[in-house]
Amino acid sequence: MQNIEKLLTSWQLHPVIDHFTIALLVVGVLIDLAALLLSQWPSLRQTALTLMIIGAIAAAGSFWTGDLEGDRVWHLVTDSRVHDVLKLHARIGYYLMIVFGVLALWRILIEFVRFMRATRQIYLLVAVVAVGVLLYQGSLGGELVYRYGVGTGAMAASASALSVENPKPEQSAVATPSPIPTVYVPTAEPTATPAQPSAAPTAEPSKNPAASAKPTQSPPPPAAPSAQPSV
Repeated sequence: MQNIEKLLTSWQLHPVIDHFTIALLVVGVLIDLAALLLSQWPSLRQTALTLMIIGAIAAAGSFWTGDLEGDRVWHLVTDSRVHDVLKLHARIGYYLMIVFGVLALWRILIEFVRFMRATRQIYLLVAVVAVGVLLYQGSLGGELVYRYGVGTGAMAASASALSVENPKPEQSAVATPSPIPTVYVPTAEPTATPAQPSAAPTAEPSKNPAASAKPTQSPPPPAAPSAQPSV
């Protein structure tokens, strides 16, 4: 099932089915209005019935493909205003799928059940309102594509350029796990001991440079004893 969804997403069928849905339902309601005035042409009622049934099926397909397309482009949208338009577009598509399914069943009952034919005017009124909402939803889809570029190649290119400029943390730095966990143990560093002050006081320089520069005189040698005897 996932492979089928990926294949249909790659085909981008949502815009194609959307245009068929709008064309089938709008034309079907218009033909039904014409058949109300031209009652002598019963083929108009049968054509309107056929278009309503096919249009209801197309509305379901439009919602389903739109859901796939929304999942594809949601992460590419960075503007919160575009997110709001996408949510509104999807919500209206869901309700329209239910409404046109009920209208198709209602139209079948009008065609084949006699007492239901009295509600034909009410049916046409509800169908006209539903078609108006359908056209509004189509305008929202056009705004998403032609104003904001949702689902276009320009949006994909800008998103890829933004991802290159601001890479994700898990993409910029890839950590290779170690097979064995390692624990970092800090090595002990020797603590520096303060220098012990010297016990011997340092010699102070002489205050009188001249006195320190004068050489010291050695004492005279003792006199030699005389060789002659005294008288």
